[in-house]
Amino acid sequence: MSTNSSTLSDSTIAILGGTGPQGQGLALRFARAGVPVALGSRDGERAKAIAAELNAKLSAFPESCFITGVDNHAAVEAAPRVVMLAVPYAGHDDTLQSIKAALAGKVLVDLVVPLAQGNPRAVAMPKEGSATEAAQALLGSEVKVVGALHNVSAHTLNALHESINCDILACGDDVESTDEVVDLVERLGVSAYNCGPALNARCIEAITPMLIRLNISKKVPFSHAGIRIWAPGTHAA
Repeated sequence: MSTNSSTLSDSTIAILGGTGPQGQGLALRFARAGVPVALGSRDGERAKAIAAELNAKLSAFPESCFITGVDNHAAVEAAPRVVMLAVPYAGHDDTLQSIKAALAGKVLVDLVVPLAQGNPRAVAMPKEGSATEAAQALLGSEVKVVGALHNVSAHTLNALHESINCDILACGDDVESTDEVVDLVERLGVSAYNCGPALNARCIEAITPMLIRLNISKKVPFSHAGIRIWAPGTHAA
């Protein structure tokens, strides 16, 4: 595997909560796309073990970059620019508080959806309006927060031999940082869109429980679905 990086887009990204299904899938996808990954967890030894498993899966893709498993603080330190947060909502604020000082000057990509406790088919938005807005309020202006990657299933991310079956919606109050995240995500072979300010995360995050409802419904003949933005005059394949 290649471990060299010569541009910002090839710099190491951190994925916190990387030992969960969504974090693992994202680590696999970005590493396969040529982006080195620091996989973060509260338990650095667990992160190291999971990273070894993921690197073994990537052996079928020799151009992949390396995934390093470390604790959350070391992961943030390893990422010069982009840190992704993929923890359960219950750990959202505590995780951000613990790494806040190290995030100054970086971009936090918040993937967290505030699902209702005991009911993943509904959201329970925080007082700020969304997890993305809550993260920005907690971290302050020194950290640019971008909400993205909320609506793609962990199963899809982990199925490396299949294309990602949806588009990615991103939003944030800093246009330049949001565009940067869009460019990074598009390295996964998807279409990604800057959908405006962080306020719009209220809509984007709320799509996830609707997808969950559809994907577990016995009335719907599919699972692991996502959403697509269709231009006029185009047709589904």
